Amino acid sequence: MDFASLIASRTARREALNARREALGSEGQSILDAAAADGARALTETEDARGLAIAEERGSLRSQIEALDAEIATFRSEQAADARATEDAQRTQRTSAPVPAARVTSEARTYAPETDKRGVNFATDVARQFLFGDIEARDRLSRHMQEERVERGGLIERAAGTSAFSGLVIPQYLVDQFAPLARAGRPFADVTRHHDLPEVGMTVSLGKVTTGTSVDNQSAENAAVSETDIDDTLLTINVKTAAGSQTLSRQASERGVGVEDTTIEDLIRAYHVNLDSKLLNEAVTGLSAVATAIAYTDATPTAAELYPKLLAAPAAVEAALLDQAVGDVVAVMHSRRWYWLQSQLTSTWPLFGQPGVQAQQGGANFGATYGAGFRGVLPNGTPVIVDNNIGTSFGTNEDEIYFVSRTEAHLWEDPNAPVLIRAEQPKAKQLGIDLVVYGYFAYTFQRRAHAQKINGTGLILPTF
Repeated sequence: MDFASLIASRTARREALNARREALGSEGQSILDAAAADGARALTETEDARGLAIAEERGSLRSQIEALDAEIATFRSEQAADARATEDAQRTQRTSAPVPAARVTSEARTYAPETDKRGVNFATDVARQFLFGDIEARDRLSRHMQEERVERGGLIERAAGTSAFSGLVIPQYLVDQFAPLARAGRPFADVTRHHDLPEVGMTVSLGKVTTGTSVDNQSAENAAVSETDIDDTLLTINVKTAAGSQTLSRQASERGVGVEDTTIEDLIRAYHVNLDSKLLNEAVTGLSAVATAIAYTDATPTAAELYPKLLAAPAAVEAALLDQAVGDVVAVMHSRRWYWLQSQLTSTWPLFGQPGVQAQQGGANFGATYGAGFRGVLPNGTPVIVDNNIGTSFGTNEDEIYFVSRTEAHLWEDPNAPVLIRAEQPKAKQLGIDLVVYGYFAYTFQRRAHAQKINGTGLILPTF
């Protein structure tokens, strides 16, 4: 991933966070306006609590935005430094090259898309030179390397790779055609409550109060007051190990352009997809497994019929958390469900208006790109995370919609994860290099059981 992609990703995420912060600001202002319109009355206990929650979330969002601003500034600085380095290298080459006796305005490249679109001639020359020591093939490869040095300076000091990476090795036009594998990323994992994984041990523990104290009216003066011994239990969460590997030929690594970097990048992206998918789908401990189901059964589903379930789920979350509900419930759904909801039309509207959602609308779309934070809000103001790691084969091609408190979605990650192992000795006799990416993590949604999910035939593959 280049700096331009990194900047674009962070910018999109920043815009999504800023949109959420502005929506919260509008909600807070509406609370104050309502009190002012009612004779400048004092805020109710509920309004005061909500105002405090809004202030805390806005503060958290501001910190995240500032961190993203710092990252964007760093990436832009590095991007500018790379551009200057490339320009300096080209300037040095131009000044150090001998002045030719004659100026050639145009000369055909040894390997060009016009004459070797798929790189067949190039791959053939590589094979013939390595296998048979073909002099003519070697000369063409040498001439090609000189052409690359002229165009790209000191960046290119390696020749071709193997057939397994014919789309990654030079010529450059073949490199440019390489497209990384599209992956679902880790949208949900990025909004959970993060903790640094402890440095040692294969479990993490959380204390959980199981029996609380009691308070009651005193039956008479000097009579014993209510007393119940508080009790707690230790919630132990196993640390999991996620890992993946790839064996490269030494030829591909040493004589290819970008082969090793591209492979490592794909391994790292696969690592993050696995982590996010396990949070959602893992048996017993994943969000789907622990969430309480709210069935939506319908042969001809509509958004209007789904609407009550979209409020029943966060209502159940709040009922489970009671005074531990801090207004940070999020909905997590597949992109097909998010777009299906947007495709629906209605002639009726909710009885109550919601902050951040205009009248006669069933929610709001923030217009953020995939994996860049909140995509929008539901009619009751619940922010939505779109995550395509959600399964789509429940029941008969059904997906699920999850509702969970971010405060109670705990994720421990090693700050240094994932770690890369590059081992040469095990495959030395085959001229192979082993690349292994691994990391440790732990998670739980069960410190306080509260998560809800909407499932059933009403969430079958949507039609548009």
